[in-house]
Amino acid sequence: MTLHLPILQVIVPLIAAPLCMFLKQYPKAVWLFSLLASALTLLISALLLQQVLTSGTIIYELGGWQPPWGIEYRIDQLNAYLLLIISAISTIVLVAAQTSIEKELESYRQSYFYMLYLLSLAGMLGIVATADAFNVFVFLEISSLSAYALIALGKDRRALWASYQYLIMGTVGATFILIGIGLMYQMTGTLNMNDLAQRLPEVAETRTVFVAFAFTVVGICLKLALFPLHLWLPNAYAYAPSIVTAFFAATATKVAIYLLIRFTFSIFGLSFSFTTLPLQTLFLLLGLLGVFIASMTAIYQNNVKHIFAYSSVAQVGYMIVGLSVGSALGLTATLIHLFNHALMKSALFLALAAVMYRIGSVQLNQFHGLGRQMPLTMAAIVVGGLSLVGVPLTVGFVSKWYLVLAVIENGWWHVALLILLGSLLAIIYLWKIVEAAYFKPPVHEAGTIKEAPYSILIPVWVLIFANLYFGIDTRLSVEVAQSAAQSLFGVAP
Repeated sequence: MTLHLPILQVIVPLIAAPLCMFLKQYPKAVWLFSLLASALTLLISALLLQQVLTSGTIIYELGGWQPPWGIEYRIDQLNAYLLLIISAISTIVLVAAQTSIEKELESYRQSYFYMLYLLSLAGMLGIVATADAFNVFVFLEISSLSAYALIALGKDRRALWASYQYLIMGTVGATFILIGIGLMYQMTGTLNMNDLAQRLPEVAETRTVFVAFAFTVVGICLKLALFPLHLWLPNAYAYAPSIVTAFFAATATKVAIYLLIRFTFSIFGLSFSFTTLPLQTLFLLLGLLGVFIASMTAIYQNNVKHIFAYSSVAQVGYMIVGLSVGSALGLTATLIHLFNHALMKSALFLALAAVMYRIGSVQLNQFHGLGRQMPLTMAAIVVGGLSLVGVPLTVGFVSKWYLVLAVIENGWWHVALLILLGSLLAIIYLWKIVEAAYFKPPVHEAGTIKEAPYSILIPVWVLIFANLYFGIDTRLSVEVAQSAAQSLFGVAP
């Protein structure tokens, strides 16, 4: 059975998704079944990471067909790390799903929700696990189409517009990626990523490869919401069901970052991506612009989901700045922030799901006095926010520390100062929430608002404690990220 773990990682949620429809008369049973499927993917991803760390890269040939003729799954340190992040967040978020979804969705829609959720999970895991470029596009479509439908399930009618907006921009991004893959196939005659990496250098100076690279990078940047291609993200996060937002905010952009790393570092190669083309300058500029413009936009939002959605755009900017350094330490900083940001945002948006459950709104003016009425929920938001800022003893501090080290090592002192200044902007929009919750008179009558149910609070605080634990004990996030970055740079650990 252990030999088949790479394919089981994807097959389990893919098969579980349609099976949800057989249980549609029993919403709680569908939830338990979905939770079990997600927990199984978490177990598989943990076993895969352990196997990769002890034995090296795992190669799985589907149907026994050798690549490049057959489809190959190749699990190395980088994607084993991502598989663990995605499956862990999915499982923790699903623990809270039943309570939250009961409040936000009609009972007849709940089975469809879990089916789409598992399809989206399967798509993300497939994107990360496969070593076939065309399969990346296939799994991208599975994940994206289910994401559009999940966002449209939001009870606010604006969710339909948000879903449509994401559909249009996501389709453009996917089309760009497909064109890039098609052009690469035209020049090399293969879709296997390892094979592409060997054959592309022979034709690297052709116009076709330059165009393929441009289409692929722009398409992926649309998917990861890099400024200024981020316009779909704020409304998608704000109007989707709360559980969907908690899941996507922690995983969707991380999968896109993984794709960007995989194509630029593994397939096209570092020399082509950062030397032949001015990608370093472009990423640095767009990353910093994303940090400042998105953070300043967040300050003026009145919907707390919008605040944290624009914050996500800013955090993507930090990850892109790490990539722009073009060193093993810069890539390490990006990979650490992938892990840490997933913990931050899943905790924050799950806490907002608790607020949504009790008061039916996440408008800032409805937060007045909630610090006294929902103390555990608001404390979670404060701690998660401090992690977002980068306060010591939180995961956010670890991310910022390694990013600052990377840019200073590169001689970019001015960039280090800009990173610190960007963190100060995060304090402003976090303070708006703290001020409303703790220093404004309550807008809800005493006794009418209770603390969130434990079914939501427990997973929220599991994630909050993870933000603190991995801010102190960094062995998992830092060591795996360093090892993955060094392998991509061809440096012996």
